[in-house]
Amino acid sequence: MTRRNPAGLQPKSDGNKTRTVFETKVLPLSADAVAPDGSDVRILLGLAGASMAHFELRGDAVSVAVRHRTVEEIWYVLSGRGEMWRRAGGEETTAELTPGVCLTIPLHTEFQFRSRGPEALRVVGITVPPWPGDGEAIRSDGPWAASVEPGPGLVER
Repeated sequence: MTRRNPAGLQPKSDGNKTRTVFETKVLPLSADAVAPDGSDVRILLGLAGASMAHFELRGDAVSVAVRHRTVEEIWYVLSGRGEMWRRAGGEETTAELTPGVCLTIPLHTEFQFRSRGPEALRVVGITVPPWPGDGEAIRSDGPWAASVEPGPGLVER
């Protein structure tokens, strides 16, 4: 039989109790920010070890190519069509982005993405550790000419 702690209290190693915080959020109607790669960002939730956001790149658009200094990401495509280019450690690949595709962007990977067709490309991304802010993304040379302006915080090479 499992015992439940009252009112969401969880035991700590020292025997004291601390309140657990459960968060719930609905996807914002409009973007909270523009990412350094130029995509629109709707900030979702995070925990100590990761954060989650919704990214949107308008139809027939190309992001700014970047690499991250300290974070890795996992992306899941919700809607739209596109491509993701990634390069790291002498390896390079381009993946098709369609609903249901999930992919990783390991630490220090250069990447660029584009939407194909009139529909916006929409993805959910998990960032590990949580996004630290300005200065995390560094401009890279990607395979396509960017068609969007970078958001704040992009570090030029």
